Amino acid sequence: MPRFAYKASGGGGGGVIDAPDRAIALREILRRGETPASIEELGGASAAAVMVGGADGSAFGKGEMAGAGGSGVSRSGAGGLGLGGRVMSLPELANFMRELSTALRAGLPLVQAIRTIAKTGRNSRQKAMMSRLIEEVEQGKPLSDAFAAQGPPFNELTINLARAGEASGKVGEVLGYCATLLDKDVRLRASLKSALTYPAMIAGLVVVAVIVVTTVIVPRILKDVAAQGQRLPWPTRVLQEFAYVFSHYWWLILLAGLGGLVAWTTFYRSPKGRMWFDENILKMPIVGTLMRDVAVARFTRTLATLTNSGIPIVNALRVTKGTLGNVAMEGVIDRVIEQVSAGRTIAQPMEESGYFPPMLVQIVNMGERSGKLEELLTQSADAFEERTQQSVKTFTDILPPLLVLCLALVVGFVVLAILLALLSVQDAVMRSA
Repeated sequence: MPRFAYKASGGGGGGVIDAPDRAIALREILRRGETPASIEELGGASAAAVMVGGADGSAFGKGEMAGAGGSGVSRSGAGGLGLGGRVMSLPELANFMRELSTALRAGLPLVQAIRTIAKTGRNSRQKAMMSRLIEEVEQGKPLSDAFAAQGPPFNELTINLARAGEASGKVGEVLGYCATLLDKDVRLRASLKSALTYPAMIAGLVVVAVIVVTTVIVPRILKDVAAQGQRLPWPTRVLQEFAYVFSHYWWLILLAGLGGLVAWTTFYRSPKGRMWFDENILKMPIVGTLMRDVAVARFTRTLATLTNSGIPIVNALRVTKGTLGNVAMEGVIDRVIEQVSAGRTIAQPMEESGYFPPMLVQIVNMGERSGKLEELLTQSADAFEERTQQSVKTFTDILPPLLVLCLALVVGFVVLAILLALLSVQDAVMRSA
């Protein structure tokens, strides 16, 4: 039977253990209450030491670990904060990262920490995912590689942060940063959702009101008026034609709407279409300001978190690019990466684009010159998030009244058309008398 020599973390000694394979040896060492720093099969000429979950929560393989700024490719294929699967929602992922961070900071070995979290009110899919994580780590894989092997809900951001924690030996602390970042994104999404709910309800009421008025109310009111044979005013004729087309050809309107939706979706998913849409939406007065502020807040917080975690600036920019949600702004970050890779500054292409606020450009410029980019980004992240909240409030304050005004104009036109028709008939009756 193979024999494995291991060294315990924290200078706690080590020993030799007989086991069929490395994974079973690791389980036996953990069962004894020891946290191994490395395990090596005796007699293996090229056996590599495997690092597995020290007291600080690190978990990486010697020779396996990429640099802190590695590509961190995951099956999700997403570089941003969006989740590609349903194993965990974004709030659940944030909670998992925070619980794992707390357990590791408390000194629990990595495997034991995940096993403990799996017992606390998790559904069957999450427990299965955590079982796979435990299996990967027990086989000697780094935590970041274990995350990548799962695909969603772990994306490039979480994988790179875990890898940075492994490189610095501060997995617990860095996962705490990750949890904070995810919490911020959860709150931002909740703000946007609440901001859009009321306007969406009003827009729905406008559509329903127009359909009911034109297909039910107007035909009944104007039925007798049309029978008089009088030439009706143009608002009434417009309303009649609209009611007739909608009531008789609603299916054609529905098909045209579906066709338009399919055409727009196809156009939007094409690179040129997405670029056209993202460029133009940033130019809109209210919505454009909101979209830009959301992107800037995410950019600042994510870049600050990644650089504070020790990820090199170029790799941090690549990961951060995926959080913007706007192709036009992502193109700016691509130019920033090219500039930085060539040894030039970050601030210049950001300023030339016109998409990023001057204050952020100045902060980045000062951070580069003073060597305190991480510190200044962290300090400014709260300010930009506050600015985003203000933009959300402005959006919710302005959009509902605009929709109500649209509804009032539609109803006013309908009332005017009906009144003019009634007055026209009354005029004709009075003249004939």
